[in-house]
Amino acid sequence: MAELYIGLMSGTSLDGVDGVLADFSTSKPTVVRHASAPFAINLRAELLALNSPGDNELHREALAANALARSYAAVVQELLASGGAAPAQVRAIGAHGQTVRHRPQEFDGTGYTLQLNNPALLAELTGIAVVADFRSRDLAAGGQGAPLAPAFHQGVFSRPGQTVGVLNLGGISNLSVLGADGTVLGFDCGPGNGLMDHWCQQHTGQPFDAGGAWAASGQVIPALLQALLAEPFLAKAPPKSTGRDLFNPSWLQSRLAGFGTAAPADVQATLAEFTASACVADLQRHGKDSQLLIVCGGGALNTYLMQRLQAGLPGVAVESSQAHGLPPLQVEAAAFAWLAHRTLGHASGNLASVTGAAGPRVLGAVYPA
Repeated sequence: MAELYIGLMSGTSLDGVDGVLADFSTSKPTVVRHASAPFAINLRAELLALNSPGDNELHREALAANALARSYAAVVQELLASGGAAPAQVRAIGAHGQTVRHRPQEFDGTGYTLQLNNPALLAELTGIAVVADFRSRDLAAGGQGAPLAPAFHQGVFSRPGQTVGVLNLGGISNLSVLGADGTVLGFDCGPGNGLMDHWCQQHTGQPFDAGGAWAASGQVIPALLQALLAEPFLAKAPPKSTGRDLFNPSWLQSRLAGFGTAAPADVQATLAEFTASACVADLQRHGKDSQLLIVCGGGALNTYLMQRLQAGLPGVAVESSQAHGLPPLQVEAAAFAWLAHRTLGHASGNLASVTGAAGPRVLGAVYPA
């Protein structure tokens, strides 16, 4: 008998919602259906604005969370309709929420991470139990609260006796190193698609550089690349996580000082090289015996970026997760379905080796149907 869960993901790229209906009745979950929906322009703009301090934030955050829950509910309804499932057949929805601030271990030693969401409203709109707030328990246990996907990556992509890298290229890039000996390391590498998307929107009016064609038309600016790679976060040892709190337009603008005459396409090429270089360096540093790098997230659809990763890793097979059973845009949503499944089973969802928490913890809060 099917054991159905829904996973929802809206990441730092802010392009919209991805959702999966997944069956957990076998040892490895199977995605039954996938659905996605772009954010309305005004909601995307508000979510982006809330990544930075502003006026009347509490009011705006609350209303944005309501709008986000309604966007989530629309994707859930599409999944149910296309999968021929009734709400009563789905055990839970794993709804991560939209990260707008991520400052673990800062200020008072614990810090905070904030994901906008209204899981109570989502439970009301869908008639399905919702599991949300996955990060805060890990933070309370001394961890980074991120990344959370490596435990799922281990479950679906690991290979006995072989070290495998799994790279998620969302708004921020994060790497899981699945060791041949069963160990797992995971951490954020750098800006992922976030800076490239911002620059593309600013100069072409397009939300992203489709296939990396614009970046491919430019030339890397070596001095700018070195200035970008000098960011101290890149040299930090794991556990480490980051977000738009660091890699944001203001950060980029400060690095572009002195490069005001650079052609926009050349800057885009340099940003692509920056993203690829940070990921390559981390795999070489922490997974040097890897012969396979599985890439997921929207960046896996960027042909030029995938080529730059492969150029930096000549001895490694750089492959889309599509070739390993899960299309790139389904992996992170499936991870949150898996986390909801773990929560309802009273099983831990974090890996202390990844987040730096004091130990395994059951993550998330449950909002019953």
